[in-house]
Amino acid sequence: MDLKSVQKPLKEQYRNDPSASRITLKAKGGQTGTPIACSVAVGRTIYQAQAHAGVGGAGTAACSGDLLLEALSACAQITCQMVATAMNIPTKRIEVTVEGDLDLRGTLGISKEVPIGFEQIRIQFDIEAPQATAEQLRALQEKTEQYCVVMRTLVQPPKIQSKWVAS
Repeated sequence: MDLKSVQKPLKEQYRNDPSASRITLKAKGGQTGTPIACSVAVGRTIYQAQAHAGVGGAGTAACSGDLLLEALSACAQITCQMVATAMNIPTKRIEVTVEGDLDLRGTLGISKEVPIGFEQIRIQFDIEAPQATAEQLRALQEKTEQYCVVMRTLVQPPKIQSKWVAS
């Protein structure tokens, strides 16, 4: 795939009309018959999600923490692949694994001293690129971490606005 030729007209369009580069992504949760599960509509598909087994969920579908880590893994994976392609770094394999640690006592309200949410998230990039130089791999890491949207969002969180509408 010639990534540069695919992106060239997009980059030209965004340079000429910066407003064309602005997008809004949307996910919408929907209630199911049980308080420990929901459906989540994301663009072109619907996912089933549920509370983690550690807080009373059945453990048969992804929990919100899984979905967050999956988003980070997918973004890091695709970004790394695209950066390697754009930089002409020959790779045989790129795999990204993401793990996150949290203490469920915070979520369950057992301890006010325990933070709610992930305490640490680890990303491991496993890259098989025998012909790549150490300099190329350093540049790949730098650019991947610079352009990974989900990673940047977690490192530098945006302002979140909450709106409640009662009917």
